[in-house]
Amino acid sequence: MNNRRYLISVIVVIEVLMFIMLVIMPLAICSLFQRFNDNYEHQENVYLDPVKIPAKIKVLRTETNKVEKIDTEDYIKGVVACEMPSSFHEEALKAQAVAARTYAVAAIIDSDNYGNPKAHPRAPLCNTTHCQVYKDDVKIDDKVKTAVDDTEGQLLYYKGKLVKQALFHSSSGGFTENSEDVFAAAVPYLVSVESPYEEKATHKNEKTALSIRDFSAKIKACYPDMDFGNITADSIKIIERSDGNSVSKIRIGNEVLSGRQVREALGLASANFTVKADDKSITFTSNGSGHGVGMSQYGADGMAREGYDYKKILSHYYSGTDIY
Repeated sequence: MNNRRYLISVIVVIEVLMFIMLVIMPLAICSLFQRFNDNYEHQENVYLDPVKIPAKIKVLRTETNKVEKIDTEDYIKGVVACEMPSSFHEEALKAQAVAARTYAVAAIIDSDNYGNPKAHPRAPLCNTTHCQVYKDDVKIDDKVKTAVDDTEGQLLYYKGKLVKQALFHSSSGGFTENSEDVFAAAVPYLVSVESPYEEKATHKNEKTALSIRDFSAKIKACYPDMDFGNITADSIKIIERSDGNSVSKIRIGNEVLSGRQVREALGLASANFTVKADDKSITFTSNGSGHGVGMSQYGADGMAREGYDYKKILSHYYSGTDIY
C-alpha cells in the first residue's frame, strides 16, 4: 500500500512538473518577450526627432519667375486643392494634406542643409509638378480647408525621423512601385504595395497606337546616342517587370530601355503597359497615371470610401510610417 501511495505521489509530482514546463514556462516566456517588445517600441518613440514647421514658405512662381512667401497652411490648402479633386472623400483629402505638408517641410530642411534645387535655385519649392502644384487663384472648397485644418501641424515620420520623400501619384493600376524601380535609390517606406480600391481611377486600359515608322522615329529622336538599328515588330519585346507590374526592361531593336524611358518618349500615362505590334503598327495599353511611387490618390479615395481613415491610408502607402 505504501509503495502504491509513493508511486502515485511521484506520478503527481512528474505531472505537475510537466505542466509547469509545457504550459506555465512558455506563457511566462511569451509574456517576457511581449514586455520586451513593448519596451522596445516605447524606446523607439522616445527617439522621435520632431521638426518645427515654419510659419511661411518660400515658393518660386514659375510663370512670373518671382519668389513669394506664403503662409504655410494656406500653401498646403492650395496644394491639396490643385493636386486632389475636392470631390474625393474627406479622409483622402486629409491624407493628401499630411503628405503635402511633409513634402514641403522636408524640402525646406534640405534647402537649409544643402541649398535649393538646381531647377529653382532661389527657393526650396516651385509651384509646378516638379515639386507640388500650387495656385492661389484656384477655388478652395470647404472640404479641403477642413481637411487641412483638421491635420494642422501633422507630419509623417519613419523611425522617428521626418519622411523626406512623401511622393504621390494619380493612380497605380493595382500596385504601387518600389522607389528603386523608378528612381535612383531604395527608400524603406516607398515599397510596392497593393492598391485595390482604384475603381474610379480615370486612366484604365488607355491605348496609344503608332505606326512602326513613327514609333521608331520618336524613340530614336529621344535617345540619339543609342544604336537601335532597324526597329521592327519582332525586335520589340518586354523582358522584365517590376514588383508593381510596370515595365522594367524592354528590348527595342539593338537596345534595352526602361519602361519609364518609353513612357516619357511617347507621353504614356504610366510605365505599366503592354505592347502589341505587327509589321505596320504598334499599340501600347497602359494602366495607371504617374510614376507609381508612394500614395495613389485614387487608391486613397477608394480606401477612404471603404472606411479607412487618413492615418491608415498613409501607413498603407508609406510603409512603417507614423504621424506626429
